[in-house]
Amino acid sequence: MADEPQLQDDTLQEESQVEQSSEDYLAALQAERDEAIDRWKRTAADFDNFRKRATREREEFVTLANERLVKELLPILDDLERALVAATEHQEAALEDGVRLVHRALAGLLERNGLREIETAGAFDPHVHEALLSQPSDAEEGSVIDVVQKGYRLGDRVVRPARVVVAGRQHGSDG
Repeated sequence: MADEPQLQDDTLQEESQVEQSSEDYLAALQAERDEAIDRWKRTAADFDNFRKRATREREEFVTLANERLVKELLPILDDLERALVAATEHQEAALEDGVRLVHRALAGLLERNGLREIETAGAFDPHVHEALLSQPSDAEEGSVIDVVQKGYRLGDRVVRPARVVVAGRQHGSDG
């Protein structure tokens, strides 16, 4: 009979070890599951960030490409405007009509692609105007009194600032 309590103790120990190993196995499986879920969530977040970054870079690339094109076309627009002025002074109506047609078409094309002329009426704005010189004037000090070269925006970006003459203080006035 002394063997019987020994057997029960051995059986209880074995059952305890089986329960312990089952709990360890279950805990290991849960940890593995949690790690897999965490990796999956991180991968999903990385993919979402990649998608957003790729979309943003694509939009920036398109804007940059348009900006380069517009910068190359602006001198043509300037030349056509100068030709219009010269043609008007020399009364060459046919030339003037042709140049005016080309100018209108090119200006329309650029406008359809997002190009907008920078407003020059009013006060000088260093974000969109480039002051070439300050000239004494009856106009309010700091206001734009002449435009030497038009400025343009493409969307929200300044492609070329407007080159302007700014009103300065009148000589002899004590302000």
